[in-house]
Amino acid sequence: MKKIAIIIITFLFAQTAFADGLKVVMLGTGTPLMNPERSGPGVAIISGGKSYIVDSGAGIVRRAMEASKTIPELQMGKLETVFLTHLHSDHTTGLSNMILAPWVLKNGRSKPLTLFGPPGTKHMADNIINAYAEDIDLRINGSQPANTEGYKVNTTEFSKSGIIFEDNNITVEAIKVPHGSWEHAYGYKFTEKQTGKTALVSGDTAYSEAIIKAAKGIDILIHEAISDKALSKQSKEWQIYHRSFHTLTSEIAEIGKKTKPRILLLYHQLYWDEEDNSLVEEVSDAGYIGHVVSANDLDIFE
Repeated sequence: MKKIAIIIITFLFAQTAFADGLKVVMLGTGTPLMNPERSGPGVAIISGGKSYIVDSGAGIVRRAMEASKTIPELQMGKLETVFLTHLHSDHTTGLSNMILAPWVLKNGRSKPLTLFGPPGTKHMADNIINAYAEDIDLRINGSQPANTEGYKVNTTEFSKSGIIFEDNNITVEAIKVPHGSWEHAYGYKFTEKQTGKTALVSGDTAYSEAIIKAAKGIDILIHEAISDKALSKQSKEWQIYHRSFHTLTSEIAEIGKKTKPRILLLYHQLYWDEEDNSLVEEVSDAGYIGHVVSANDLDIFE
């Protein structure tokens, strides 16, 4: 009887840990097409009381502020770790805000931002700080209360696939992906140590065998998407471009069938016309029978 009780308690604890474990918060699902309802690309992985942000598109700091009402790990002072998939402008124009805004606020970030990304990331971060040197100097040396560390950035660059980050909560693996002519573009796989829960953010990518390999059996696959139907209406030049840089809904269906994620989330959805409102239907019509969602800003998944 005692042994059964121990098993039940252990099972209940495991259920609680799973429920309280890794979460995905969509801070931005937009593209360069500037849909006002969608901020630039940004995904927050929440684990162990910390947030890990993938990409820093325009507006995601404000989305984080809004999400922090129910997700305390997204409070401004806790925006400490960012991973850039690549350096396209729509994925990085919010980086200056990510560096500076959490620092200048009361009870904001008091230590340097930890930033990971491909070659060129440090150059970008350093130039942002240089561009705002006068602002930073006035805040530190003027009458405004300000700490002297929160605006700084500790940058780590990498140029190949592999484990790039690990702490007590989570392990992060970078996965090199094909994104047209970009030499360095990456997806990120997060594995939570306590629960074993996993999430993978594709970043911008064409159909990728590397993503398929990394995502097999994944809990949550967050993958960019472009409508087959909508693309067929574009010019030949745009069709060639997008097929090289992005993943079609028919290809998403194949990826889903090969990886079998618990949840397949579509983000960075290209919205040209009403066809894009049927992205989930397109994936299903292409033969994927799993759980697929076209994500919106501030959606939460666990």
